[in-house]
This record gives sequence, C-alpha cells and structure tokens, in this order.
Amino acid sequence: MTLPLPLVEYGTDLSPIFFKSLFPPDGRISRAQALFYLRKLGEMTPEGRRNALRTLPRPALRALYQEWWWGVHEGQAEPDTDWRIWAMVAGRGFGKTRAGAEWVWARAREDATARIALVGATIDEVVRVMVRGESGLLAIARPHELPRWIPTLGLVRFPSGAEAYAFSAERPDKLRGPQHHFAWCDELAKWPNADDTWNNLMLGLRLGETPRTIVTTTPKPIPLLRRILALPRTHKTEGRTDQNPHLPEDFIEAMRDMFAGTRLARQELEGMILEQFEGALWTRELIEKARHPSPTWGEGRLAEGERGEGTDLPKTDFTRIVVGVDPPASTGGNSCGIVVCGMDEAGDAWVLADLTQAGLTPEGWASRVVAAAHEYGTLYTGVPAKVVAEKNQGGNMVGSMLRGVDSNLPLRLVSATKNKPGRAEPIALRFETGRVKLAGHFPDLEDQLCALTWEGYHLPGSPDRLDAMVWALTELFEKKAPNPGVRSL
Repeated sequence: MTLPLPLVEYGTDLSPIFFKSLFPPDGRISRAQALFYLRKLGEMTPEGRRNALRTLPRPALRALYQEWWWGVHEGQAEPDTDWRIWAMVAGRGFGKTRAGAEWVWARAREDATARIALVGATIDEVVRVMVRGESGLLAIARPHELPRWIPTLGLVRFPSGAEAYAFSAERPDKLRGPQHHFAWCDELAKWPNADDTWNNLMLGLRLGETPRTIVTTTPKPIPLLRRILALPRTHKTEGRTDQNPHLPEDFIEAMRDMFAGTRLARQELEGMILEQFEGALWTRELIEKARHPSPTWGEGRLAEGERGEGTDLPKTDFTRIVVGVDPPASTGGNSCGIVVCGMDEAGDAWVLADLTQAGLTPEGWASRVVAAAHEYGTLYTGVPAKVVAEKNQGGNMVGSMLRGVDSNLPLRLVSATKNKPGRAEPIALRFETGRVKLAGHFPDLEDQLCALTWEGYHLPGSPDRLDAMVWALTELFEKKAPNPGVRSL
C-alpha cells in the first residue's frame, strides 16, 4: 500500500489537522488508504475522532457515508493480490453475505456491461439471502440507487445497466451456455451437484479481461472446496464469528455458552475446516498428496454415468487390475462397495474407479462387478480383471452370484480375520510412502477414509467403499507372504 506523504512524515500520531491533510479535495481515496484511516480513527479518543471528522471537507464526509470500506472489518476487505477466486471461508455471522453483496455492487458500478452470476444451493436461497436478504443486493443499495429485481427472469438490473442472474446448484445444466464477467457463489459447502455446478460456472466465466469469483461459505471439508483453496490464484480469507464488531455481544456470548468446545463451534463459529477425525488413518493432506489426475480416459470404458466417482483414467501401463468388492449385508439395502485398482510397471498402485452403488439386488451388483472386471481389465491388460470379494457378509452366496454371471471370472473370496483398522493400516502406510495414487477425485471414498480411526468408523452406515479399496490394494501388494489380516477361501 502506498501511503500519502503526511503519513510517512508524521507516523501514526494523527491529529485532526494531519488527518484532514490526508484527504484530497474530492474526498476520493483508495480502498487500502480507507482501511488504514479507519484503523487510525479507531485508535483515537471519542473526542479526537469527532474533531477529526469535523475537519473533513463535505466530499470526504460523503465518501465516508457511502463507501462500504469505512464500515468493514478487516476480514471483509477485498484482497489487493492478483487473485481469480476470493474464498471467504468463515464462521456464521462473520459478514460473508454483506461482503459478497458489496463486491457485486462494486463490479456493477464499475462496468455497465457486467454480467454477473449469483449461485446458491437453491433458487429460494439465492432470492431470500443474496438478493432480498438483510445484507443482500437490494438492501444495501445507496439512497439514490434503484436496482430492479425481476423475479420472472431471475435477474437483478443495476442502475448502471449491469445485470446479475440467479442460478441454483440444483440445476447445474442452467449454467451451460451463459457467459459472465464475475460470479458470487454463496454457501458452496452445501451445494447439491457441487462439482457439475462449479465446472459449468467456470467454463462460462470468460468475459472481460479479469473474470473473478467470490465464494462466501461456512467451512466444511468437501472435496470441491479443498480443490478451490488449493488453486494458485485463490485468495483465502478466514474468520471467526466474534471478529464481526457489529454483532451483539450477547449473541456471541450465547453461542459460546451453547457450543463451546464442540465440533460445531470449531466449524460454524471459529470458521475452521475440520480435516478429519482425530487419529484417522488417512488425512485430507495425505489424500491430496496421493492425487494424480490424468488428462483423458482411454478407449473402451463403462458408459457415461456408469463410471462412478472419480475423474480420468491415467495413461499408464498396468501389469495387474483388481476389482475389490464389499457385498451389502442385505438385499436392496446397503451399498455394494466396488472399487477398481491397478498396479503399474513401477510397482505403484492406483485407485482407478469407485463404482459403489446402493439399492442393487444380488444379481444387480454381481453384474456390475463382472462388467467392471471385463471393462477395466480388458482396457489395461487385455484380460478380465481379478475380483477379490469379502465373503463374511454373504457366505457362499457371494461366489455363487458372481459365478452365475461369469463362470470363468478370476475370483478370490476372502474372509476378514482382523478388524477394519487392522486391515486398513498397511494400506494407509502405502499411501504415506507414496505407493498409492488416486486417479482423480473420489469424494465419498475419501470421506470414508478420513473417518476411520483405531477406535472405529465414525460416519453413519458402513465404510463399503473403504473396505472394497482395501481388499483390492491388499491383493495388489501381496507378494509371497499373505496379509495376516486376510484369509483366502
């Protein structure tokens, strides 16, 4: 920040006379200067502050009244860095919505041709919070400004002529086609169809010389948010609820009394992204280090929509492909864990696909497993992949169902002789030594990995994806000595 000469010459001892000398006659100052002066005003006594303000010319007082920067706390200030995405990941009541709305207004005032996307979890939330809320676009307009909300078009038209369009993460397809200069994404951590919505938005954010996006969200450890924060031109602003000086102290004290020491307090009030459960065998950082997304899928793959979670298959030569299976405990109930893994020529293992699916009949999941074995095995090695399936839940039925679909299927049935953490630990160690790579993003599988500790599994349901992955990777890494936690049947 470049300070005017009086600040350099006189340091921080700002008498009213010196304070007046900082303002040009028209009262126009930079945002960085405004924030600096605001801090100095805060350091003065009430009498000194009144005297300083009385010395200012009328244009400067008008600037103080109208400009958002004079009312912000430091966490709401737009970054001075060369950012493309400004991610404000902060606690409830931090002032995220006001910051997002003011940023949109600033863009609309600067550029009469601006086209701005407003994206929320639902259209109702876009309208109720981002447009018509207490800190929304309509409420914070200056007295002489008359923005128009046109509900039939889902459109806010600003006095300058700039326009902001409402979109919902429930309908990511609506973002296919439209182009924008800027975007405001609110509560991204709760979006349905988060990946598709974000990808479509980014592909259309191509108008103007410097397209930019502000993300205002309460922190949750979802994979999309992690990826956004890892991008090189993302500026992250963190903040706690109690950093907002405009909140009533009674509210802050009540929240502390109610939630102190809880996980909810750390996430919703302190603005922390909780990486994983304490003592988890996998951490988010470990998973990110293992991730190696590739540029393209190979020829011949499961039909679009059948590929499961993940992104692209790697352009790598594999010596072996294994499909790990954790059959459901009941018909049509729990998910059937189906994870495809491969061993490359360097001896490293890859997680290639998560084809886990719920609600299948025994015939349905058996057919899905066999299809995966043929598809991925043939693609990489020219022969069907080996299937390793846990026998504990289904007994002889597991083998019978798979053989019923393909009597020649390479199949190994295994029975667990150790608990889940005991079976998973050797695989977690392989992740730590860099011997396992993830071929893309597997959000549900990654959540399960980060929820397994030595005390057990800490999410609802069964870690079916985790179990299937462990069976497949155990098979790939087995050499001469069998794993002590696995008994082949």
